[in-house]
Amino acid sequence: MMTPIDVRAVLFDLDGTLLDTVPDLHAAVCGMLADLGRPALPLDAVSRYVGRGVANLIKRALADSLDAADDGSPAPADALASFRRHYARENGRRAQFFPGVREGLEAIRGMGLPMAVITNKAGMFTGPLLEMTALAEFFSVVVSGGDLPRHKPDPMPLTWACGRLGVSPADALFIGDSVNDFLAARAACCRVFLLPYGYNEGRDVRELDCDAIVPDIVSAARLIRRREP
Repeated sequence: MMTPIDVRAVLFDLDGTLLDTVPDLHAAVCGMLADLGRPALPLDAVSRYVGRGVANLIKRALADSLDAADDGSPAPADALASFRRHYARENGRRAQFFPGVREGLEAIRGMGLPMAVITNKAGMFTGPLLEMTALAEFFSVVVSGGDLPRHKPDPMPLTWACGRLGVSPADALFIGDSVNDFLAARAACCRVFLLPYGYNEGRDVRELDCDAIVPDIVSAARLIRRREP
């Protein structure tokens, strides 16, 4: 059994960590493809394409390939507009909590630890999703894709969130489900736990040298202690 770690804040990814949002994203992607005269993609393909923000999801979906370049270039304007229109309608309609999420968040809040969400999802969708799922009450800081010049796997969103929470990144734990979460946490010098059930571009998170693989957020909470200032 792993010895609990002492932290002063806990940071979370959103899609694939707290909520299963792929059904909503799949519906929006297929709506976009239909608008463009393209065939629909299966759910598992869209699941693999999630994780690097809307522009990259769209480029991957249009190419039906993970190899679509994450080069910072914008998605085609017509595809982006179509996706946003469809996702504004689909966002949260089918989203489900992963097991143990609310119980785990309650346990961490009960320790008096501040929490943040750091996601590559666009802010126009993040806020409404957190509100409709009643998750917003848990987080004093929310960082969405587009809020800062760089997004995960860059460490900037994590270090910025830690600054807002008033803690050193070395005293924070980031809980996510993907290689992008892992790379961002390591670059920010945060501890990192990974969940095996999320969206990791078809890869197994057990391949990554994280601090722990946890089956759910409740199990993560059992491995955390509050570090006093």
